[in-house]
Amino acid sequence: MPQHSIAWRSRRSPVLGNRGVAASSQPAATRAALRILDAGGNAADAAVACAAVLGLVEPTSTGLGGDCFCLYYEAATGEVQALNGSGRAPSGLTLEIALGTAQNTALDGAEEWDRKGVHAATVPGAAAGWEDSLARFGRMDLAEVLAPAIALAEGGTPITPVIARSWESQAELLRERNPGGCELLIEGRAPRAGEPWRNPGLARVMRDLAEGGARSFYEGFAGAAVARALAERGGAMTEADLAAHRSTHEAPIRARRGDATVWECQPNGQGLTALIALRILEGAGLAELPARSAAWVHRVLEALRLAFADARARIADPAAAEVPVEALLSEPYIAARRELIEEDAAIELACAGELPGGSDTVYLCTVDEDGNACSFINSNYEGFGTGIVPTGCGFSLQNRGAGFSLEAGHPNALAGGKRPYHTIMPGMLTDAQGLLGPFGVMGGWNQPQGHVQVVLHALDRGLDPQSALDEPRFSIYQDPPNGEVWIEEGFALETMTELAQMGHPVRPAAGPVRNHVVGKGQMILRERETGTWWAGSDGRADGCAMAQ
Repeated sequence: MPQHSIAWRSRRSPVLGNRGVAASSQPAATRAALRILDAGGNAADAAVACAAVLGLVEPTSTGLGGDCFCLYYEAATGEVQALNGSGRAPSGLTLEIALGTAQNTALDGAEEWDRKGVHAATVPGAAAGWEDSLARFGRMDLAEVLAPAIALAEGGTPITPVIARSWESQAELLRERNPGGCELLIEGRAPRAGEPWRNPGLARVMRDLAEGGARSFYEGFAGAAVARALAERGGAMTEADLAAHRSTHEAPIRARRGDATVWECQPNGQGLTALIALRILEGAGLAELPARSAAWVHRVLEALRLAFADARARIADPAAAEVPVEALLSEPYIAARRELIEEDAAIELACAGELPGGSDTVYLCTVDEDGNACSFINSNYEGFGTGIVPTGCGFSLQNRGAGFSLEAGHPNALAGGKRPYHTIMPGMLTDAQGLLGPFGVMGGWNQPQGHVQVVLHALDRGLDPQSALDEPRFSIYQDPPNGEVWIEEGFALETMTELAQMGHPVRPAAGPVRNHVVGKGQMILRERETGTWWAGSDGRADGCAMAQ
């Protein structure tokens, strides 16, 4: 990161501060985080406040009907801790039930299902995840932290242009799934950019949550409404499934990158994908190559393809299947994977290796004046998820069940009471002196790809967070490891031509589609020499970073 000057490789200036800093995809949410920091809250308190506001102003990506993950750096101990706030499939759901509904179709002989159908709804984990993040890491209670979101839900706040466009594109889903009245529409249409948005149903649910805690959500009005909405559509989720939900606290996983350590959450999240790719790239000679050259992109792409092949074959709910994290990150295995990368030709078909011995999401990050940091991510999965809105609740239910495999015997095969492969993944960076900062990039399969690229730009090239985020990105979209490679504007035509000649199925990601393909992110990093925090928020979104 620049020590004395800005590289000016960005569309925006980085935000600097020496006390608390917050960055999110919506200005109203970032302001809520700073309000909590100003009131004496810490990084975890600010993160949950920010996530709650995002559920109001960006319901096209997130909300109480979704899940969350958290990484927290505790300055007093120097430890990084993780919280898994993802929900499980209904206990009575089976692969046979999911594939036997009228909503399912057979495509080219392979059984498929409605990715946004009723059986794709898993128990929403956000409410418990928010409460447990505060209990484990925070200083404030839910009532204090949810106050900004409740006030905005009751009083109204303007919808930003990027969200208005996304909302409009999904309005038909909401009308189709909720014929009795769409609580997330205004007179049957999406809110327009600049139009105030109020959500009294969501305000009521958050007030119940603030007063009675997560149990009041799962076992009270909201939980009953969720179970009823799904039952009316033939779903298997019961009130007992909701009442049984719990978050889990698990040790994070990590990998070295030069003098720094990159931290991710354990599976069932896909943070392991980014760590495998970064480990493969340790010996790939990137330092000698220009960052936007075809040779640099090729090596990063090949590392990501190999990492995805391993991840999609093995990542699953660790409570239901063994995920060999240590073996996948071991030097013998990584070295064998690295040897598969050729200098001038793409791997024809990236597959999982033999082990030794045998979109849509919101990401936000905060730091406080004591040096604690929170890397937090909350998601419905695909837009409004299922598009099903429990009556009177003001939020839609996620479709995280679409992350399950429909292949019997697969570690990630759909089964009752099981957590699916999860795309959302917060990140954290440390070094020998302690915290460097939190970071994250949103967007389904793009997330580990965004993590790898942003980390390489920040750590290897020394870019400030805003410049690292605004660097043009590329993404294996929809079907990693062997799907099309979308290349964002900013790469030379010659680079795309060379990549195509190597065998990469490239296509340009231009206009509005690029935001969806390459994702959006936030990052906060500490400058060691001065102790100043440098923060960035992706220029592909409406959000911003702010400092105290």
